Amino acid sequence: MKLNEFQNLKKVEKNKKRIGRGIGSGTGKTSGKGHKGQKSRSGVSIKGFEGGQMPIHRRLPKRGFTNIFRKEFIPINLGKIQNLIDNKKLVINKPIDLKSFLDVGLIKKSNSKIKILGKGTLKDAIEIVASGFSNNAKNLIEKNGGKALLEESPKQKKPLKDNKKV
Repeated sequence: MKLNEFQNLKKVEKNKKRIGRGIGSGTGKTSGKGHKGQKSRSGVSIKGFEGGQMPIHRRLPKRGFTNIFRKEFIPINLGKIQNLIDNKKLVINKPIDLKSFLDVGLIKKSNSKIKILGKGTLKDAIEIVASGFSNNAKNLIEKNGGKALLEESPKQKKPLKDNKKV
C-alpha cells in the first residue's frame, strides 16, 4: 500500500469556493464577475430586458380577466361520500353537512363552499346539506330516498329591517 492509494471511506466534501481573496486564488479582483458594467454589480437583475427593444411580454396583447367576485366551490363526489359511509367515518342517521366534511378531512376550511357531484354510486338514503348540487347528484340522492338540502347563506339568515320613519 502506497500513500497515493489511501482512500477516505467517508464522503469527501469539497470546500466552498472563496471568491475575492486575491489574485492568487483564481477568483480574486473581479470575483468571477468579469469587468465593470451593470451585470457585475450586486442587486441587478435584468429579466426580460432586450437591449432597449420593447420586450416580448409587453408587445403581446393582454387577454381575459380574473373575476374577483367568483364563487369557488370544493367538489365532492357521491362515490367518495359512499366510501366514507362504508368505512364508518360518516354516520347515515344524521344530516351530512360542512362540519361532517371538516371532521372527516375532506375540506380544510370551515368557510368553504361545497358542491356535491354525481360521480360514483350511492347505496344509502342520506341527507346532505351543501352549498350546491349537480342535477345528477340531486337525482341520485332523491332516488335512494335521501334529501339534498341547500345550506343557508349568512345573508338569508338576517331578517329584513323596516326603513319606515315614524
